[in-house]
Amino acid sequence: MERRLAAILVADVVGYSRLMEQDEAGTFERLRVYRKELFEPEITKHQGRIFKLMGDALLAEFASVVEAVQCAVGIQHELRLRNAELPPHRRMEFRIGINLGDVIVEETFFYDPAQCVATRIESPHASESPD
Repeated sequence: MERRLAAILVADVVGYSRLMEQDEAGTFERLRVYRKELFEPEITKHQGRIFKLMGDALLAEFASVVEAVQCAVGIQHELRLRNAELPPHRRMEFRIGINLGDVIVEETFFYDPAQCVATRIESPHASESPD
């Protein structure tokens, strides 16, 4: 069993269900484009790697928490620019949480207690409606 320290970034779309109800094909395509043109290059630029995709969410691992935070800032900056060109009801915003912690790697199995904490960090407040 291998252990290592990692920064885990969790990102998911705010209001994904609402966006899908309004325009399923357009929302899905925009999410796909954002992953390919924005998330993947930005994560790679900051020496991270995506290790899990889940519908409207993704998990990425970084060796450096500084790189993970810089990646999140870069993604949010670019999303702000892209959203400025869209009407408010079509904007795709992402919640992003980051946590630094031990992960356990066992061949293809990746156990990550830090992922659970990062997911809680980026989750909406209890007063907001969940997606």
